[in-house]
Amino acid sequence: MTRGAAGPTLVLVLAVGVLVATGVTLLLERSLTRILLGVILLGNGVNLLILLGGRSGEAPLVGSAPAGAMSDALPQAMVLTAVVITFGLTAFLLAVAYRSWYTSGDDEVQDDLEDRQIVRLAERNEVSTADLGGEGPDDDPEQVDPEPARRRLRRDGT
Repeated sequence: MTRGAAGPTLVLVLAVGVLVATGVTLLLERSLTRILLGVILLGNGVNLLILLGGRSGEAPLVGSAPAGAMSDALPQAMVLTAVVITFGLTAFLLAVAYRSWYTSGDDEVQDDLEDRQIVRLAERNEVSTADLGGEGPDDDPEQVDPEPARRRLRRDGT
């Protein structure tokens, strides 16, 4: 940002757009390494966007400049907090990617068995036969018993 300008320059706005778009694109990949890079790029893009929302000016130190000429310190504090959060998330994702690589030799995120079953059923355009309804609440394993555990124990006689 320039000191005399009223707002952010076009280059910074384009940088935010490119960082966020690239980060979201990488987040949609299956490789944990690419997901990690997407989180990093998205975090940097959002941090730059937060900084662009603040007022530019002199350093926000009391006595160094008039209050109207000082920059806004809140976006700077928010970016500092966001950097720490992004670093923690990056460390966690890096550990998950390393563990995945160590155990399976690949860092690709696999589908769950249920996801594969849903895809097969969608391809055949059929309805699942797992739950056709008509069962009572005691016969259906998918139903959750809303009663507290103590009442259930008393009803069973124990």
